[in-house]
Amino acid sequence: MSQAETDNLPVLQLDVISDVICPWCFIGKRKLDAALAALEGVRINLMWRPYQLYPDTPMEGADLSTKIKERYGEDGVKQMRENIKAAAKGTHINFAFENIKITPNTLNAHRLIRWAASTGQQHAIAEALFSAHFEQGKNIGDVAVLLEIAGQHGLDVPLMADLFKGDNDIEATRNDDAAARELGVHGVPAFLAGGKFLLMGAQEPEYLNRFIEKARQKLAVQ
Repeated sequence: MSQAETDNLPVLQLDVISDVICPWCFIGKRKLDAALAALEGVRINLMWRPYQLYPDTPMEGADLSTKIKERYGEDGVKQMRENIKAAAKGTHINFAFENIKITPNTLNAHRLIRWAASTGQQHAIAEALFSAHFEQGKNIGDVAVLLEIAGQHGLDVPLMADLFKGDNDIEATRNDDAAARELGVHGVPAFLAGGKFLLMGAQEPEYLNRFIEKARQKLAVQ
């Protein structure tokens, strides 16, 4: 399909509500990539929205082993990770849980994703954050790590550094998180089509495309 033909397709808004330390969100992102690659007849305006699984985590992060044992119990951690790896088959994600030492506070990561919207790099930066955390074991609560990712995707690093020093968009990010919960989002990933239709969970590409098509038809997107 030519660029002109693509530009003439109807446009559907699709918001991805997620947290970048959620393994199911990483799986959901990769399955969404597969869905979008096979999508026909509509152009997606994709926007990433914040949801913090652990908003009370200290800004310096928390010890991961303590955090997950508190939530899942020692016996449940191994089974949980095996379930995640099984669900990730076909996504080419190389989960390296053994390298993750810190549960970061993701507020600053969500701020970076928010700022990336102006350059069209939200999707790529979300991917980079997921990969840095789950595959490389980096602390994505560390501003230095966030600035490195920003630079790799063409963002203005000095500007980002200055923004991180202040409180720019902290309230807006938290308000977006609160808005998602008010919509009924109680787990992530979640997908909001056209601001009206909500789908939760890391769905298979075929199911995602059926959801998108159904939303398009109900919203009469032409």
